[in-house]
Parts: sequence; C-alpha cells; structure tokens
Amino acid sequence: MENDINKPLDNENSADSNQADYHAGFVALIGQPNVGKSTLMNRILGVDLAIITAKPQTTRNRILGVRSFPDKGQIAFVDTPGIHKAKKQLNKRMVATALSAITEVDLICHVIDADAYIKQTARLGKDELPASDAFIFRKLAEVKQPVFLILNKVDKLDAKEELLPMMQDLSERFDFAEIIPISAHKGDNIRRLVDIILSHLPADGPLFPEDMLTDQAERFIAAEFIREQILEQTHEEVPYSVAVEIERFVENRAKNMLEVSAIIHVERSTQKGIVIGKGGARLQSIGIKSRKRMQAFFGKKIYLETFVRVESEWSEDPEALGRFGYE
Repeated sequence: MENDINKPLDNENSADSNQADYHAGFVALIGQPNVGKSTLMNRILGVDLAIITAKPQTTRNRILGVRSFPDKGQIAFVDTPGIHKAKKQLNKRMVATALSAITEVDLICHVIDADAYIKQTARLGKDELPASDAFIFRKLAEVKQPVFLILNKVDKLDAKEELLPMMQDLSERFDFAEIIPISAHKGDNIRRLVDIILSHLPADGPLFPEDMLTDQAERFIAAEFIREQILEQTHEEVPYSVAVEIERFVENRAKNMLEVSAIIHVERSTQKGIVIGKGGARLQSIGIKSRKRMQAFFGKKIYLETFVRVESEWSEDPEALGRFGYE
C-alpha cells in the first residue's frame, strides 16, 4: 500500500520540535458499514491490519491501530463495526461495540461514503438523512468530544461540484469540528487529515511504545485473515454465518515457523459444504491465501490446518458469541 504520510508531516523532525508540540490520543472511526473506516486506518498505519472486503459488516470487533510520528505525536485509532439496523444477537453486539467506543476516545471521526451519500439523499430527498447516518448523528449529539466528518471515496464522485453543497448541508446538520474530504483508497488528502487530527489531540507524551502497532492478540489476527478469505470466496448468507476460532497457535523456533490450527464454525450443514467446496477445493484455496496473508504479516513461515464444524445458530447464542470473542 503506497502511503504518502511516510513522508515528513508538517514541522516533523524540525529543530523547533519539542515535547510541548507532541500530541497523542484515541480516535474512534465510526459510520455505516462499507464506508471505508478500515481502509482509512490501514492507510494511515501503513499496514493492512484490519481486514477489508467489499461485503458490508466485514469488521465485527473493535480494533486498535497505533501510528507514531517522531517528534510530532501518536494516534491510537479505534476501528469499529459498521452501525446498522441489527436483528441478530451478533449484529446487536457489533453495533453496541461501535457505540461504546465514542464515549472512550479523545476525538471521533464520523466516516461517510460521499458517493453513496449523494445517491441515497437523491432518492430520499434533500431534507432527509439516510437512516443509519441520522441515528449516528443523534448519538453524536450526546457526546462532548470533538467530531470530524470524513467524506471518503470522493474519487468516485461523478460530479465533483456536488461535494461543496454536500459539505454545506452536513455542516448545517451538526457542529463538526472539521469536515475533510478524502480518498482512503488512493491516499488523497490523508497527510492533511493526519495533521489536523494530531492538532486536536491532547498535548501529551506517547500512550504506547513507538513501535507498537496494535494490542490485538496474534490469534485474533490469524482468525481475521482466515475470515477475510471466507468473505472473499463465499456469497449470500454464508459469510455472515461464519466464525473462526484458533485452536492452536504455536511458534516453532527451530523452523522459524508458526503452527496454526483453526476451526471454521458455520450454522448449517449446507454452509459447511459450501465452505469446503467440491473435493475440498474452496477450503484449500481459503487456506492457501490465508497462509500467504499470515506470512506477510508475521514475517514467518506458516503451517496452517483448517477444519469446518457446524454449530447451529451460534450467532444467537450468548455463550458461543463470548467464546468467539464477540463480547
């Protein structure tokens, strides 16, 4: 992933830099599903930490991603699940996770897909907000932290002249501290966004060691990489009925290898057949691509074995949800 923020930020490494210029804090990324929150965090981190697919509700957990900028500051992003109308217990927990994050941070970034927003409001009428965004606006009205509006995917706008009226309209609906158009995918305006975020964070020393990326356990990251491939390679209800549990995660120092054993839980036997595929072909493909993802991230050889197990209606079972990490 190309990342222009690897170049020095404004005033970074200057002779005038000192501890008083250092800013650090927690920043929540919230919004509807598929607006690009994880893409934005990965872009700024310079590492593909959070999994990304074209399917909504890819992110299920709150994920911490830390980026340090020498002599400038440190941003601890809290990437959250997309806020949506939830029916299953799993989805209700995802939305609750996202909403709890906005009370625990120094700054909130409400991310909107600018292209999708313009198309939605054209259908609804200019005076009506999309339901999920209206709900988010009501929740944000209850917090005291500054809120940024991040208009993502502006590179996809058919008519660029629609951007300014949209910014004006949204600024009248909520008192945003900043409104910043970006393209997380292409990296447009990301350096400016980082500078502005840092300027709004408390003047404080680093919250974490400067080489820290995340507090997520390696087991969790491995499970997410496997789930990412299931999302990419299956369709309809299957991706949303899958949970991945790492049963074994052991470092073999002699071989500089991680040995990983994972159970893929599905809710019905028909889904098990889809995940496995004809002659085991899909499960093999999931394993090969997941292993490559793990090797790139962990920097070690990976021995990966996967199994598929039916656990009926796990997404409605509080005990199963807790076991799979959906608190």
